[in-house]
Amino acid sequence: MSDDALSTRSGPGGISWIAWIYLLLAVAGAVLTWLANLDFIRSEGAAFDLRLFIRQANANPAARSLSRDLAIGATAVTIWMVRESRRLGMRGLVWVLLSCVTIAFAFGAPLFLHLRERRLLELARLSPEEPDQTG
Repeated sequence: MSDDALSTRSGPGGISWIAWIYLLLAVAGAVLTWLANLDFIRSEGAAFDLRLFIRQANANPAARSLSRDLAIGATAVTIWMVRESRRLGMRGLVWVLLSCVTIAFAFGAPLFLHLRERRLLELARLSPEEPDQTG
């Protein structure tokens, strides 16, 4: 059995322990990010002012560093998510990408990893056992 298949052995509910961690991170990413967004909305007006948000995200060197770090990292991971979903024949990528934009990248990326782990487990269950080649 491959290392990927071994890493996806099922836990509670037939889902691997790492998939549960990714799902927990997705929920935390959505909740914590939106709590901050709601604070921004409360302090700056009744709606989400994207221009002001971007301006404040670049207001000082620390904010610029975090914004650029997220933008570059999220771009690289998004490219990988698209390629990996095609390689594994995953479904639902459109929803993951939409969630990255509408909810938070901190939600979408761990959600993708959760779905990827589930797909790896599914593929491991579908493939015949590989013979032991040691000895």
